[in-house]
Amino acid sequence: MPAPMRGELCNALPEVARKAFRSGHYFRESTSGMCQGYGQTNLVILEKNVAEDFAKFCAANKGPLPVLYQSEIGQVTAPGITQTDSDVRTDLPAYNIIEDGKVTHTVKSLLGFKEILKDFVSFYQGCSFSFDKALLSAGVPLRNLEQNCCVSAYRTGVMCHPVAPFKGHIAVSMRPIPKELVETAFRVTLPLTRNHGAPIHIGDPALIGISDITKPEFCDPLNFQEGDVPVFWACGITGTEAILSLKCPIAFSHYPGSMYISDAPTDLDDKTIDQDNPEENPKVIPLSEKPYWASVTSEAVVRKIQQLEVAMAEDLGNRNIGNLVVPGDLLKSALALSHASSVAVTTGFPCFINNRNPYEDDGPPGAIAIAMMLQALGKKVDLLADKTLYGPLTTLMETLVEKQVLHSPIPVVLYPPEGQEDNMETAKTFMLKGSSPRYDHLLAIERVGRAEDGRYYTMKAIDISKLVGGVDWLFMAAAEMPLVHTTGIGDGGNELGMGKVKDIIHRDIPNGPTIACAIASGYLLTAGVSNWGGYALATALYLVSRCPIHDRYRRRAVGYPPTEKELERSRKALPDVEREGQMLDILISQEFFDMTGTDVRNVDGLSFQDVHTKKIQEILRVIGEN
Repeated sequence: MPAPMRGELCNALPEVARKAFRSGHYFRESTSGMCQGYGQTNLVILEKNVAEDFAKFCAANKGPLPVLYQSEIGQVTAPGITQTDSDVRTDLPAYNIIEDGKVTHTVKSLLGFKEILKDFVSFYQGCSFSFDKALLSAGVPLRNLEQNCCVSAYRTGVMCHPVAPFKGHIAVSMRPIPKELVETAFRVTLPLTRNHGAPIHIGDPALIGISDITKPEFCDPLNFQEGDVPVFWACGITGTEAILSLKCPIAFSHYPGSMYISDAPTDLDDKTIDQDNPEENPKVIPLSEKPYWASVTSEAVVRKIQQLEVAMAEDLGNRNIGNLVVPGDLLKSALALSHASSVAVTTGFPCFINNRNPYEDDGPPGAIAIAMMLQALGKKVDLLADKTLYGPLTTLMETLVEKQVLHSPIPVVLYPPEGQEDNMETAKTFMLKGSSPRYDHLLAIERVGRAEDGRYYTMKAIDISKLVGGVDWLFMAAAEMPLVHTTGIGDGGNELGMGKVKDIIHRDIPNGPTIACAIASGYLLTAGVSNWGGYALATALYLVSRCPIHDRYRRRAVGYPPTEKELERSRKALPDVEREGQMLDILISQEFFDMTGTDVRNVDGLSFQDVHTKKIQEILRVIGEN
């Protein structure tokens, strides 16, 4: 039988393609673009004694391993997805033979293994080639089809959810997508969960453990056009990787890119996103440009966090901070923190140079609010303190736990470590744990920041440098570490991170040219009172954690959504008027005073009862929790 031309297979019926493969044509060639409108599948064939465990492994990792059909023992047809003539032993372009955890060779058919296969089970798992037509119909170009090759596929550093005896790293396929069409690609593929669904990562490949995007472990390298960014989908090669880790005596899989083409139309049970429903409508949010990296959440969450940003920035102290607000950075910071696993939070503004405890009461409550929410979401969190702050902050944390204002302690870490120099070299060493960053994210809230002359100043331009340790060095070191992101929260212009808007501070803020912090953070949250920025960020973290679209993206479509117990834990970590009042009373008792230097129940000159209570309630109303 002469082989049909490849172009003829674009709109061919699946049985035509299968017959061509059965005749030995298209050996090791990609099936991407073939039989458009019909579902393609990955293939794994395993011994019957491990089939049940593999099925559970697939159920725990539905993004990369969506099972469309599981055969009976020894069954070579797939009636659940194919009605016409088919034989799993012959109807793929190529098969990998896996022996003792290694791919030993690639063959055109499995007919040489007829007897063995009588005790094996076949798993047909959805493939992203199935949504080629949907992407093209939405105007999204597919570079692999333009370049007449397969997509690029990689082994990532992201682990699957293990189900004994199966484990392993997620594999991904990558398509270069024009930046302005990434959201379209996400929206089109989000409901196509039978074929991996929406992307699990957008942008910087290093964040998922891919060191060189030009060298895929599987399939073909692709050329990018100007304006393209890498977009990664979960890939069925993940199943093969799990089999390799198990080291079965023998198993079988498709050759990467050479898929089984079923008779099932891709629109059998597909649905589209209701863009008029903000809960369903995904929004792609760029978090950095160099290198490009984006996260995703729902339009509904975006709108609520925009309301939080307005609430936290209300300038009741008349400091003229309106122009210091960076619109959208609250959302970006919350999303970036959601992706972090280890976070360092720092605070402390020593206004009172003659006091035993020189620190004001703005900053620590906001830092603790953020840390509590991060802990509730399963992150590792440290509070970083310089030598002057370490004692007061340690005592404060001990008291908060003792009086049950906090139920879980937040570790306080001294920086720089005892006996080490306060310089850039120490910061770079501290920021590394082996070859990886110690923290994914650094966050400063109401932390005095270094001015352009290297000194530290109050809003009145009083030099307080003698009371300040060089936590700033960590932020400068992080600026040279692509995998570490930073957030600054402030309310006046002299706080760490405010260097992002220093020119505006010079122009709009009294003493601006003297006091302005020169060190920029990646994300900057300007608040009427810094604590309000902390409350808003904690609440924003809560919102994104409960967004199903973001949750799936954050966990790379493996594992399970949060349990009710986990959801309740994060709800209890939300800012709370009673808890914040108790915390303020303890702060005042330990001489963390209001900026006026008195032991009144104020923060930044504003009454807790009359102003801060109402602000917390306003923030909580945004999410319906008050």
